[in-house]
Amino acid sequence: MTESPQDDLILADSSPRGVEAIGALKDTGPTAPPRSRGSDIWDQLRKHKGAMFGLGFLTFITLAVLVGPYIYTVDPQKLDIRNKDMRPIYTALWDSGAKVGWNKPLGSDQLGRDNLAQMLAGGRASMAVGWAAMLLSLFIGTAIGVVAGFFRRLDGPLMRVTDLFLALPILPLLLLAVTLFRQPLRAGFGPEGGMFILIVTIVAITSWMPTARIVRGDVLAIKEREFVLAARSIGSTPGKLIRRHILPNVLSPIMVSAALGLATAIITESALSFLGVGFPSDFPTWGKMLADAVVRMEQFPERVMLPGIAISLTVLSVNYLGDGLRDALDPRIRGR
Repeated sequence: MTESPQDDLILADSSPRGVEAIGALKDTGPTAPPRSRGSDIWDQLRKHKGAMFGLGFLTFITLAVLVGPYIYTVDPQKLDIRNKDMRPIYTALWDSGAKVGWNKPLGSDQLGRDNLAQMLAGGRASMAVGWAAMLLSLFIGTAIGVVAGFFRRLDGPLMRVTDLFLALPILPLLLLAVTLFRQPLRAGFGPEGGMFILIVTIVAITSWMPTARIVRGDVLAIKEREFVLAARSIGSTPGKLIRRHILPNVLSPIMVSAALGLATAIITESALSFLGVGFPSDFPTWGKMLADAVVRMEQFPERVMLPGIAISLTVLSVNYLGDGLRDALDPRIRGR
């Protein structure tokens, strides 16, 4: 009588080697749960020293401008002529004859306004403009990029509009828009509210184009992937395809564009305030503090250094954070 293949399998299983092989295949205990994508991204981001510095400083400066005015309750617009031109406390370490403002840690300006209070209030205004303009430009750029990449008929017209905005001279356009719409918005929303709306709108309208181009390129590649074609074959509507399959897969470039857009918005607002076409003259921003300090920068160089360092470190931290996010979100360049 011949042996069947099943008999051979049974004999092999009953041998010592077969028993060891079968035992190795058995589960010895509960396995660890699968790692989420967010945990994987955070692990990659933690290895990027520049990104961690950027995240830490951005968190610090955001909390400082939000919570600081409630702790240091000095009015940044209060004029104190008797205590004008005070030097920071640290100048007493090497210049005993300096007029040091012991009750003003960072000194005062030519009108007696407290520099620390102005730094906190000016940072709040600059960061508010940066975040609001970044979110608005991100929404406009993402919408145009997704529509242009997904709908072939709209791709050409929308990209030509994007090229037109890219060809416009940004600074003259900003100055023209501020000149035309400053007074109507001030009359409708007040001096500070009107200028906030105007600056946020102008910065957003002139900075959405890179986001649109990046998102469009990713959408063109993703919409030809197998899972999108499978969803299309079962009758999914374009809106559902965009919401459930396209947008979740373009979040990586959107987040990187958000980080870089924040830096661009802060620099643009500071430039407008430095040129005197931003917020009112009595409303502190980092750019306005720079403009006021330029006249007497030789006698009081710290007045230029303080807002300048704040702007530079904030923009640098945002750029480092965007760099780290790009490396962590793109699996092709992780670990480089």
